Amino acid sequence: MDLFNAIIQVLDSTIRLSVPLLLACLAGLYSERAGIFDIGLEGKMLVGAFAGAASASVFHSAYIGLGMAILISVAFALVHGFASITHRGNQIVSGVAINFIAAGSTIMLGQAWFQQGGRTPALASDERFGAIIWPGADAVRGVPILGPIYSELISGHSVLVYVAFLAVPFTWWVLFRTRFGLRVRAVGENPAAVDTAGISVAWLRYRALICTGVLTGIAGAYLSMVQNGGFVKDMTAGKGYIALAALIFAKWKPVNAMFACLLFGFLDALSIRLQGTPLPLIGKVPVQLMQALPYILTVILLAGFIGKAIPPRAGGVPYVKER
Repeated sequence: MDLFNAIIQVLDSTIRLSVPLLLACLAGLYSERAGIFDIGLEGKMLVGAFAGAASASVFHSAYIGLGMAILISVAFALVHGFASITHRGNQIVSGVAINFIAAGSTIMLGQAWFQQGGRTPALASDERFGAIIWPGADAVRGVPILGPIYSELISGHSVLVYVAFLAVPFTWWVLFRTRFGLRVRAVGENPAAVDTAGISVAWLRYRALICTGVLTGIAGAYLSMVQNGGFVKDMTAGKGYIALAALIFAKWKPVNAMFACLLFGFLDALSIRLQGTPLPLIGKVPVQLMQALPYILTVILLAGFIGKAIPPRAGGVPYVKER
């Protein structure tokens, strides 16, 4: 039973740790399916985390914090669109610039507003998204096997966790069962054909980037208003880049993206669980190695286990209308 409880705890941590990755991965899915390579997922998550925590602290409302996180992330997504769509700039350079601006501005504003070294004040319970306890979760907690699964894995998460996993079938439906999704996929493969049909390529790509901004804003709000209870410097810690790796690993498909993010979340949860624990035939592993394990395995998986991943053909290429 101790082994079973340990497995449940690792799986519970897997779900919690995979949520920001999943939201960022789905965000990247919208932009890259539309032909916009967005390496700035990291920066948009970071500004969303700061805006969410700062607004929740000032207005004492978790939902105002979430709204501000989404608003600021969408604004940064539109800046990326203005540089890469309207002015046909290099999408990689624009994304990297957004990451640098986010990293610097969040610390500067945090210090100017709160004088806590770039952090925001710790959020009170009504300024965060608390856990939702499902009906009967406490009653069945003692039931073998099914009780812990229901009370720990299914129940007891914040609303943003359920939003993240519900976003997977919703994204699949949007991209593969709606006119908007068909046009987004078409503009990522052959924007000239979309333009010939009389549809604005720029407006389609801007709408895809708005979707990206909404999802990265929720991801950032989750980090600062659910996981941490406040904003701290560089709290995204490379999650935007891991989300991009998960997107490539998933071959730009939403359901595959969910499983890829769960895999990376599991590796992260396992590395936390095994820190300081002696391993058979190896002994005690340095903490730094365990912390680096998810990133090392990310590189290994991308290098040799995904096969040939073919991105959208128009990805990363500015569209120039033929005259």
